[in-house]
Amino acid sequence: MSTPFLPAASVARAGRGPAAVGYDIVDSPVGRLALTGDDQALTGLYLLDAGDRSATVQPLWIRREGAFPAAEKQLEQYFAGVRTDFDLPMAPQGSPFQLAVWAQLTRIPFGVTISYGEIALALGKSLLASRAVGLANGKNPISIIIPCHRVIGADGSMTGYGWGVERKEWLLRHEGALSAVPQGALW
Repeated sequence: MSTPFLPAASVARAGRGPAAVGYDIVDSPVGRLALTGDDQALTGLYLLDAGDRSATVQPLWIRREGAFPAAEKQLEQYFAGVRTDFDLPMAPQGSPFQLAVWAQLTRIPFGVTISYGEIALALGKSLLASRAVGLANGKNPISIIIPCHRVIGADGSMTGYGWGVERKEWLLRHEGALSAVPQGALW
């Protein structure tokens, strides 16, 4: 299976270990977002304003304001309703199975939802792999851009979402996958 991601080795400095993780913080209608990565790829997108679900800036991350202009612009366009997909170099870190699930998530079109079981089947697994798909989905380090919010239960239920089901519903309404787009920011 082809992957939309850069290999982890491509974001490491030759012979000197992993590149320093830079981060920046951008505002969005769902709260402040922390973008992480290096000069070559985005490695994370985390929500800072999610109460007990909030991510935290890690001590070894280096603040680099304006370090991710393409990601910031594309997120702004997405939230303004003029972008339906993302075209960014990404290098999420995960197991081969997690990477396969995340790659499959990038294939879910804007405004469409699918079930965990459908992802399992698309990966050539049985429906019994739905739970493993759900666990991998929950570990997605580049939320929104790798659209884990587009995955729902087989019965159409919202199931869980790392940033809270209310944000998942907001994102799906924003994309037109649920009725009635809410006005203004969620937080």
